[in-house]
Amino acid sequence: MRGDKVETRLGVIGIVIENREVVAEKVNALLSEFGSIIVGRMGIPYRDRDVSVIALIIDGDTDSVGALTGKLGRLPGVKVKSALTGK
Repeated sequence: MRGDKVETRLGVIGIVIENREVVAEKVNALLSEFGSIIVGRMGIPYRDRDVSVIALIIDGDTDSVGALTGKLGRLPGVKVKSALTGK
C-alpha cells in the first residue's frame, strides 16, 4: 500500500451456474453487494448445457475479491474462478 490508498487489482471472475432457478437471486444479490468493484458484467444462458455463464471484469482489493469469490463459491451449483493482475 501507498499511504492511505488501498491497492487494487484488475481481474476477471468466471462464474458457471448449474442450478439457475435455485441460486440466481442469491448470485445477483452478491453481485449487487460487491457492485463497487465490478467494472463490467456479461451473462450468457447456455441452454444446450443447461447452465448460465457470467464473466466479470473487476477492479478491487484482494480482500473484496476474495470475499466475493468465496461467497459465490459456497452457493450450491456455482463454480467460480478468478485471475488477477500482479499489481
